[in-house]
Amino acid sequence: MSERTYWATHGGHPPQTDLLTDRAMFKEAYAVIPRGTQRDIVTSFLPFWEGTRLWVLARPLTGFAETFSQYLMEVSPGGGSDKPEEDPDAESVLFVMEGSLELTLGDEPGGDDIHTLNPGGYAFISPGETWTVHNRGSEEVRFMWVRKRYQKVAGIEKPESFVTNEQDVEPTPMPGTEGRWATSRFVDPADVRHDMHVTIVTFQPGGIIPFAETHVMEHGLYVLEGQAVYRLNEDWVEVQEGDFMWLRAFCPQACYAGGPKPFRYLLYKDVNRHAPLSLGGHAGR
Repeated sequence: MSERTYWATHGGHPPQTDLLTDRAMFKEAYAVIPRGTQRDIVTSFLPFWEGTRLWVLARPLTGFAETFSQYLMEVSPGGGSDKPEEDPDAESVLFVMEGSLELTLGDEPGGDDIHTLNPGGYAFISPGETWTVHNRGSEEVRFMWVRKRYQKVAGIEKPESFVTNEQDVEPTPMPGTEGRWATSRFVDPADVRHDMHVTIVTFQPGGIIPFAETHVMEHGLYVLEGQAVYRLNEDWVEVQEGDFMWLRAFCPQACYAGGPKPFRYLLYKDVNRHAPLSLGGHAGR
């Protein structure tokens, strides 16, 4: 497999001479947030985080995608948090694109589990886990943070936290594609303790999704590398590294990978739980 690279937005502002025309769109079934919209003027800050700003790419919206939030985080040298998550029911995935992030799991004296996440670093953080993150280096750290409220099931233990790196995960080719379409999976799809999957999907140049996927899972897709033409509901949309796509349940979707490099994206989806039978809530809340 070719060397893996990861796009991360650096913010800033365009010059006054730039045209206003852009690819940003928000429709009934999907949204496209191009990398060019991730500017300084739309950053946010979080309680108990120092030297940190973020772009909120997705948040639960009634009548749209309701199960997750997704942030593009930027932590300056010396920044981070000793209290990053306020919701004890939230589970998280962190994925590092640039820099080096120190992640500490647990709060037992002398028993802390300290990890250094470099580009490609991936961490699943179980709901209720005590954790901290800090930038001990001399350059900014940029990483994706996906959050979901864990849907408990009586008699099934919650999954444990773990840390790995994409470089250590062998992609699984889709059958019949000769390796043109593959998925790097960080957990066993059949492990029903997990109610979300955050994977990396890779298409070699010219690879395609040859049908319009139409399914119950909500999606957040952050393009790590390359470019493609994506079918979203009734539209064909050009996307490139740094863009974010947000799909509600049952939005038809497909793609053609274009350009000289592989087309790769970090993919969120909700899985392994009953569909709720009451409006305004998810099973297990």
